[in-house]
Amino acid sequence: MTVEQLVVFVAVAEREHLTRAAEALRLTPSAVSSALRKLEDFYQVALFDRVGRGLVLTAEGRVFLEEARAALARIRSAEQVLGELGGLERGQLSVYASQTIASYWLPEVLMRFHARYPGIELKLAIGNTTTVADAVAKGEAELGYIEGTLDNPRLKKRHLTDDALMVVVGPGHPLADGRTVTAAELVASTGFVLREEGSGTRFEFEHAMAGFGIAASDLDVVMVLPSNEAVLSAVRSGRAATAVSGAVAAPWLASGGLKRLDFDLPSRAFQLLSHKERHLSKAAAALVAFSIEPQPDALPPRASGSGAIPR
Repeated sequence: MTVEQLVVFVAVAEREHLTRAAEALRLTPSAVSSALRKLEDFYQVALFDRVGRGLVLTAEGRVFLEEARAALARIRSAEQVLGELGGLERGQLSVYASQTIASYWLPEVLMRFHARYPGIELKLAIGNTTTVADAVAKGEAELGYIEGTLDNPRLKKRHLTDDALMVVVGPGHPLADGRTVTAAELVASTGFVLREEGSGTRFEFEHAMAGFGIAASDLDVVMVLPSNEAVLSAVRSGRAATAVSGAVAAPWLASGGLKRLDFDLPSRAFQLLSHKERHLSKAAAALVAFSIEPQPDALPPRASGSGAIPR
C-alpha cells in the first residue's frame, strides 16, 4: 500500500466519481483507476461498487475510508513536524559546556538564540572539559563548549574567543603586596587550591607552568574542589593561590576579596566542539552561527511545500 493509493482512494470515495477525483488530483482517469485496481487486487477486497457512471463505497470500503483518512492525517502531521524542524520552529538541542564558559560566556549566546528560535528546547549540561568532550564524542551532545587545549581526533574544534588566565590570592597572602613574582617564587612560597583533574582551567595552568620548567608534581596542591566558586572562596579565606579565568575573578577583584598576582600566564582559548562524522541538526548549525557570529543575517530557508500530501 502506497501513500498515493490512499490519496486516490479517499479522493474517489469523497466524490463518488473517478473522473472528478482525477481532475482534483491532477492525474489521468486511467492512473486513478489503476491505483484503485491495484489496491483492491492486492488485498482481494472490493472497495467500490460501479453503479451507473459513478462509484459507491462497499461496506468494506466505508470501514477502510475512516482508516485511510486517519492514516493521511498522521502523514500530514508528520510532514508538518518535518517542516517545523526544518524551519527551526520546534526541536531539541543538547549542549554540554565546561564551568567557566557555561557561567560567564555562553548564557548571553543562549538567550539570543532562544529569542530568535523560541520553539527550540535547549538542554544544557555542565561539566569539565573532559566530560564535555566525552559527551560530544559519544553523541550525548551535539555541541560542546570548552576552555583550553583538547586532543581528540574525532572532534572538530572551532575557536570562539580568548580568555585570560591569572593567579589570584586572598588579600592577606604574603604575595599580595603587588611585587612581580617569578614561577620559582610562586611554587616555593604558596600552596594551591585547584579544580579537579579534567578541568580545562587546571590543565592550562599546569601546561603553562611546564613552560616555566615546573612539573605538575612540583605544585603543592593543598586542596581540590569541583567548582570555580568553591576554589575562590577557599583561596580568599586562606593562604593558598589558584589559577582562574579573568572573567570568573573579575567581581572578586573588584570587591577586594581577591588580589591578582603580578605573574603572567598565557591566554587560553574558548572552543566549540562537534563530532566530525555526525550530522549537525539545523538547530545545532544555527547555534554554531550564533556562537561564532554575533548576529546571523537571516533565518535558514523554510522547507518547500511542493511535496505536501493532498487534502
